[in-house]
Amino acid sequence: MTTSPAAEEPGAAALGTDAPPATTALVTGASSGIGVALANELARRGHGLTLVARRADRLKELADQIGGEHGVRVEWIAADLTDATERDKIPGEVAARGQVVHLLINDAGMGTSGRFFEIPIAKEIQMIRLNVEAMVALCGAFVPGMVERGGGGVLNVASVSGFMPVPQQATYSASKAFVLTFTEALTIDLHGTGVTATALCPGPVATEFEGIIEGLPKRLFVEPARVAREAIDALEQGRLSVVPGAMNKVNAVSGRYTPRRMFLPLARRFWPT
Repeated sequence: MTTSPAAEEPGAAALGTDAPPATTALVTGASSGIGVALANELARRGHGLTLVARRADRLKELADQIGGEHGVRVEWIAADLTDATERDKIPGEVAARGQVVHLLINDAGMGTSGRFFEIPIAKEIQMIRLNVEAMVALCGAFVPGMVERGGGGVLNVASVSGFMPVPQQATYSASKAFVLTFTEALTIDLHGTGVTATALCPGPVATEFEGIIEGLPKRLFVEPARVAREAIDALEQGRLSVVPGAMNKVNAVSGRYTPRRMFLPLARRFWPT
């Protein structure tokens, strides 16, 4: 794990106006795609940031860029979230800088494509560790402190795929279903604490994310900046979930409520093996 030097200037207050000054919004998966867009949107709204991803060089570049553009404190921690030893050092590193995580953005994730029995199982297990285990571990590390302080927010990045079983993405769609269900249940546990949890469920986004997006209609794609804007709006409003894009909303509803005896034959037809 590699970290940035402690910044001298304190970050801006996080969600709400009564938050203590030494707060930070911790964003995982912050070196690319939606993670970068979320970090920029938070900084634009005056939030100090702690960026987490594997690539130290990219994180340093982004921290300098975002901090310079928006005038907020931006630090970074390079860590492999699939490595529990590295991941478990993050709370201590944040605390050592005299900060508390008031907003937790669990964006880090990966995808695979292909029929389950043709994909190396080690890669599927790695995906579960990142998409599921790391999210739960970081919520476990930071949510209790939010509850104790009586405020904060969690944004967990799920997917439209979490509303339905997706052929050739069996493990990925199942992992995102976990993220969605976990977040929904978490909102019940958090009721009355002053802490909120929101699931972001994007459809196809024009990023370097690895997964099945090739050949999909262009109308399904949403720009990362729009996804980030709608996500942070939903987080600030304490909404349960957000699905950016009209067509993606339709897919989410149909995927969740279509009986499986009808959905699965349709899936076989539209996702030929």
